Amino acid sequence: MAKKMEKTNVMRLLDQKKVPYESYCYIDAATTVGTEVAAVLGQDPNQVFKTLVTVGGKTKQNFVFVIPVNRELDLKKAANAVGEKSIEMIKSKELLPLTGYIHGGCSPIGMKKFFTTTVHESAKNFGTIFFSGGKIGYQVEVSPEDLGKMIRFEYADLCE
Repeated sequence: MAKKMEKTNVMRLLDQKKVPYESYCYIDAATTVGTEVAAVLGQDPNQVFKTLVTVGGKTKQNFVFVIPVNRELDLKKAANAVGEKSIEMIKSKELLPLTGYIHGGCSPIGMKKFFTTTVHESAKNFGTIFFSGGKIGYQVEVSPEDLGKMIRFEYADLCE
């Protein structure tokens, strides 16, 4: 079962802004697969979100998409949401230098620099959503409204 744990940088940033959140640890589960994380947390996989980083085809600008762990990013819908003709996922090796996070521990909060961020519209259906606490094995639960106090984002239909 998930348990409370030490603070990550994401949690410290939430504390600084006095944003209420719950934190969870699933290190013992040894998984980064989103649907398995949702199961460990005992939560609806529709309410547990993953953070994906992409790059625009022509502009080479980076974009962040936050979608439910049990869904796949529709690259056409995502590109349309940010006004690009096309986007693609960045290579895993580019994630750490670009964001400060590793694959499986990427959070929309606390990246090295802010990127245009879009959250799947289904997040509006929940009082709170779960996403990475900034390290593998750590999750935070925050209301979408409070996430908006931490980062600027838009909602859009992003999934297949």
